[in-house]
Parts: sequence; C-alpha cells; structure tokens
Amino acid sequence: MPKKHKTTTGSKAVKQAESAGPVMRDKNGQVSIAVHAKPGSKQNAITDISAQTVGVAIAAPPSDGEANAELVWYLSKVLELKKSDVVLDKGCRSREKIVKISGSISPEEVLEKLRREAAQ
Repeated sequence: MPKKHKTTTGSKAVKQAESAGPVMRDKNGQVSIAVHAKPGSKQNAITDISAQTVGVAIAAPPSDGEANAELVWYLSKVLELKKSDVVLDKGCRSREKIVKISGSISPEEVLEKLRREAAQ
C-alpha cells in the first residue's frame, strides 16, 4: 500500500493570510478584515492595527449578538459603506472574527480608512 503524503496547504494558506496583513482580498474578490473584537468597551474605536488583526473596541455587551451588530455598524461607518455591504463571515461567538466587505473598495483603501480612524 503506498504511503500517504501529508499536504500542508492549510498551513501555507494561513501563512499567506498572515503575511498579507489584516486586510486582504479573498479568492472570490471580496475584501476580508481579520478583527480582534473587544466587547464591553466604553466607546467604539479602532485600538490597534497589527500584522495579523485589527483591534476593535465595541461599546456593546457580548450577549445576544449585540456586539456583532455593533461591530458591523461601526465598521460600515468607518469605511463609509452601507451597512448591508459589511457582513460578519466567521467568528460570531469568538473574539477573532472575519468581516467581509462587498462594496467596491480596495484593501488599500480599507486599511487607510482604518488607520485614519485609529489615529483619532
């Protein structure tokens, strides 16, 4: 019986996503943002932008999806998009989330707007 070779496509995909930064374009052409959510804060804010994630403080409790709804609303405001263009894709029960942007905006524009908001 021939030996099975392990494939490392999963770990390569993770490394590529990390090297691309927190904002990237996925294979479907949508812009994705890796978010580290901090619910229960006093006010909404972009706290930091690292090589892997965008830290977002959310002024809503992490119960009944309130923080997720507030995160989507806040990111749509920061990115100057309609609320329907911003969708929580992964991580509805985790602090580590993936948010998809379906509007006509480039990853560079998203990162610039997030940096501008973080500087305030």
